[in-house]
Amino acid sequence: MEVFVRVVELGGFTAAAEASDISATMVSNHVRALEKRLGARLLNRTTRRQSLTEIGSAYYAQCIDILARIEAADSEAHNMRARPTGRLRISAPVTLGSHILVPVLADYLREFPDVSIELQLNDRIVDLVEDAFDAAFRFGRMRGSGLVVRPLRDLTRVICAAPAYLDAHGTPVEPRKLQGHNCLAFHHVIPELEWRFDGPQLQNIEVSGQLTINNGPALLQAALNGIGIVMLPDYLVDEHLRAGRLTRILPDYDFPRAPLQLVYLPDRHMTPKLRSFVDFMAVRLG
Repeated sequence: MEVFVRVVELGGFTAAAEASDISATMVSNHVRALEKRLGARLLNRTTRRQSLTEIGSAYYAQCIDILARIEAADSEAHNMRARPTGRLRISAPVTLGSHILVPVLADYLREFPDVSIELQLNDRIVDLVEDAFDAAFRFGRMRGSGLVVRPLRDLTRVICAAPAYLDAHGTPVEPRKLQGHNCLAFHHVIPELEWRFDGPQLQNIEVSGQLTINNGPALLQAALNGIGIVMLPDYLVDEHLRAGRLTRILPDYDFPRAPLQLVYLPDRHMTPKLRSFVDFMAVRLG
């Protein structure tokens, strides 16, 4: 179509060949191929001049419109790759999303106003392909997932309980003393009932309790209501520790840090919206 239009606009095969950087024979072949496919003559050709047939004139007008739309589509695609724009679908754990991620997302959206974000908060591990997510925040080491992994910060967890619970049941002074307490556990696929301590020496303590929940804020509420002892991320309990609503237990012992990572599918041509998101999160949460 481009070659045909050049023949019409430049008035001949030779001029169209020069503009297209191909031979005049190839120009003729292109026009003949169009005519063969359409089953109609597009040009009346003589040794001295050429003119459009009635079908050729109508076809030429359609070619102009089609080529303009192709150029516009190419331009739009180029612009989308040149600047962050469009929608991102992001998955994140519930507590991370509500307590840490949302304020950071607000800053990102102010910096990139042409991007919109659909944030899905869920403690299950989503399938980025099947569930159509652009990226996901995950805790823990990622091995053999086939995903690109961008390490972010390591998050710490603390053990705490309401003062009322400790007044009634006593305060454990070493990890093994937890075995005599009502320990409230996070329940993902299975309850997290083995609590590992880093130090003064490494210890794995089997705990038990009356309640397991698959949601961090709900576990927090259970602890605030004096049901038992919880192990939760520091960002979830810091405010309550400062206010005295919770008391930290075993402050001389540390849990292994939980590495936070941003994962996404490998793509040699990453879109600007995803690239800008990954780089922004690496700076703010790295």
